[in-house]
Parts: sequence; C-alpha cells; structure tokens
Amino acid sequence: MDILVLGAGAWGTALAISAGERHRVTLWARDPDQAAAIAAAGENRKYLRGLRLPAGVRVQDGPESGLAALAASHELVIVASPMAGLRAMLIALRDCARPVAWLCKGFESGTGLLGHEIRAEVAPALAGGALSGPSFAQEVARGQPSALVAASESAAVRDALVAAFHGPAMRIYANEDLPGVEVGGAVKNVLAIATGLCDGLALGLNARAALITRGLAEMTRLGAALGARADTFMGLSGLGDLVLTATGDLSRNRRVGLLLAEGLSLQQAVDSLGHVAEGVYCAHTVVERAARLGVEMPIAGAVVDLLDGRLRPEQAVAALMQRGPTPESP
Repeated sequence: MDILVLGAGAWGTALAISAGERHRVTLWARDPDQAAAIAAAGENRKYLRGLRLPAGVRVQDGPESGLAALAASHELVIVASPMAGLRAMLIALRDCARPVAWLCKGFESGTGLLGHEIRAEVAPALAGGALSGPSFAQEVARGQPSALVAASESAAVRDALVAAFHGPAMRIYANEDLPGVEVGGAVKNVLAIATGLCDGLALGLNARAALITRGLAEMTRLGAALGARADTFMGLSGLGDLVLTATGDLSRNRRVGLLLAEGLSLQQAVDSLGHVAEGVYCAHTVVERAARLGVEMPIAGAVVDLLDGRLRPEQAVAALMQRGPTPESP
C-alpha cells in the first residue's frame, strides 16, 4: 500500500515508522531543511531522536500547492498537521480522490469547528475521517502495543486506515461516529490540564478519579449536543484517550497543569514543552462552543479561567468544589 503522511512532526513520523514496516510511505515535510535533515539522519532527531525510519519510508518536501498531485500517486493520505493547519491542508486536497484522514485533535480557533465540520465547508466531496485514540507518538514509533480508532462515515476511509495501520503492534477499530471520536479527542486535552493541576497540587488519587469521571460526563454532554453517540465516549477515543492524556507522564497537556501548579506562568509552561499542547489552544473554543449549545462544562470552564489568569490554581480547585450538589447523570 502507498501511504502519504503530510507533516513530519512527532505523530506523523511515528505513524510513518509504524506503517513503513509493511507499506511504502512518503513522509512529507513543508520545510526543505527539515526534510533533508530527516533523510540524511534516517530519523527525526527533532521529535523522535533515536528511532530509525524503516526502509519503506522516504522523505520528501514541497509546497502545499503540489499536494493534490502528490496525493494522486498514493492510496491513502494522512494529514499530520496541528489543528490550526487542517483547513489549509483540506483546501489543498479538496479534489483528492483518495481517502484522507487527519490526526489532529481539537476545535478550530475562531470558528469552533471540528475537523469533519471544516471538511464540510472547504472540501465537501472529500472522503475523509479521523485516526484517533489513546496514543503517545514515542510508544507507537517504538512498536509498543497500541489501539486506535478509524472514524469516518465512509467505509472506504475506515477500510483504508485499517489496512494501513492494523498490525502486530497496533489494533485499529472502525467507528462510524466521527463527531463523537473528534469531540473525545478535543476535550480530553483540556481535561488533562485540570488533572495535571490536581496532581501538581498533590490533591490525591480521589481527586484525580473524580476529575476524570466528571470530565468524561462533560465530554459526553458536549458530544451528545453535537450529534454524537453516548457509547462512543466509553471507547478508545473517549475514556481511553482521556485516561491516557490525564495520567500519562508523556502527556504535554497534563504537563501544563503540573507546571501551573508549580507557580509557572502559562507562557513559561508552554515555552518549556518544546511541542504544541493542543489543550491550551482549544480550551476557550471548547467552552465557547459548549456555551452556544447550552452545555454546562464547569471543569473546562475552570481551566479557561486558570489559563487566562482569572483564577490561581488553588482558587480553580475551590471553585469546582464549592459548586452546589447536582445529580450524577451526565
């Protein structure tokens, strides 16, 4: 199978490594210098140092204007850009006849749209979907066992993703509920900041469990308002991704919460990461979209107040604990 991965960050490179053991993969980088460095070293030293590219992976660079022609010579296209770059990528691929899947998780800043909603605006004829679920790039690149969800209303997209990535170290589960999978992937990043804050303040395992569980309820409420199925949030892209991102030491979003608990400013926390923490950039959008839909999300709202400096870490916790009693149902 010929697979095109657009974006040579940590996640795009990790999937190229995973698929490159069994398929022919082109790893595309916008920056010619980055592409040359990866090709010369045989590894992506900026993001995944020490993890070699298989023989099945070749590195290429070029302008976005040439992506449609490049995609035509492949059987599957993976967009591995951050959420902020998805719209431009889908515009460049709008006439692509191949299945296209994106890896980014979040709501678009400004519009508040999920990936499939952006696709509907700029590339409605494109057969698209998302590859999501609980996964750290380093572990996928090392071949450690992982499981992901191939989400799309198109059977062709789901089947192509399964054929490309299902293998000895990776299980791929197909799911038609694209809105649900995307909501889970977006909201868990925001909730992981809250859980990192909880751990950084040494509030205990009881508090962590409560945050994760009630965070899942917030995620489910928002998903239902956007047309998702409730059962999706009990799967890999909901509960699975939330638990991983909220508790895993490799989680950048959790790390932001830990650093804020130490007293660092948001800018200092972000600068120390060296990578994008999507929860920081989409927290406002999650809360704004929820408010327009009349969905209550107190944990996500407290994260926004914390990020904006309206609440200190201890105050954010107090604000959540002092809320009046409510029924447990989502």
